[in-house]
This record gives sequence, structure tokens and C-alpha cells, in this order.
Amino acid sequence: MDVFSRTFLPAASEAGLAVQTVTRHMPVFRRCVGSGDATILVTRCARPEGPMAGEYLLLLTHRRLVVTQQTRVLHRLRLHLNTDLRELSNVTWSPDPRLHSVELAATAIDGIRERFLIRTRHPKQVWQLDALLNHAFRTRLRTPRERLVATIGEAPPVARPATFRPAVVR
Repeated sequence: MDVFSRTFLPAASEAGLAVQTVTRHMPVFRRCVGSGDATILVTRCARPEGPMAGEYLLLLTHRRLVVTQQTRVLHRLRLHLNTDLRELSNVTWSPDPRLHSVELAATAIDGIRERFLIRTRHPKQVWQLDALLNHAFRTRLRTPRERLVATIGEAPPVARPATFRPAVVR
């Protein structure tokens, strides 16, 4: 059993997902996520701007965010979002323990702002979800400044005097 399967199944059972739901969505997730990628979170979610669009299932791993949609009438599955975490920008989430929910929002690489509403059973789970999202998006990802390789026209922060050392020719 690979890393993805070993971590996906316990995360799905912790979220209270039915076995039928997990087996229906598993082939789509398998195509999107590598076998060595560990699952952080699997949960049902909804889109605040389209509540009648159907059910969504969100999978968050250490490298990817994958969201599938199941239509209400025909129960067809379709891939809604499949992206590397580093390709997401302006990732925000707002926990609301009064409503037992967390709203997750991120801008995908194509510029579309995606918003998902994740409902929990207890207020305590809201803070657990907040900690998981914090771990996935703040502690594991580097900031854009850290990814910066070089800028043209700026002096390095600590400039050393240049020394000329001639090459030894033998």
C-alpha cells in the first residue's frame, strides 16, 4: 500500500465520509495525486456562490489541492480544481466557531478566485481545521521573497569588496 492510500483512508474515515463516496472519488484523486504524497485533509465542502451546484469533496495533500464535484441530479463526477499548492496565491481562510465552519479561499494560477465552505460538527473541529490549514499553507510553503533568485539593479545585502585572484596556469 502506498503513502497516499495509507493516509487517505484514515483521513476519509475521520471526516465521516461514507465508503461509497470514497470509492467513487478515489479514481479521480488517484489520477491527480502521486503515490508518495501524504493526505492532510479530506472533507466535504460547498461553494458559497453556488449552493445548488452539487456536492464537492476537497483533498489537501502536502503538495496538491484537488476538488471534485458530484452533480445533484445525475451524480456525475467531475474534476473542479487540481493544482499544486505553490501555484495558489492569496490563500486565506476564516474560521467561524459559531457557525461550525471554515471558509477557504485561494486564487488559482489562471486568476480565478476559488471559495469553499467547510462545515464541521463541533466548534473544536474548526480550530483543528484551522491548524491543519496553517500547517499546509503557512509553515510548509515558502514566501515569494524566499523564492526570489536574483533581482537586477540591486546590490546584495552585504557587499564584500571584490578581490581579483588570477587563475594559476600550469
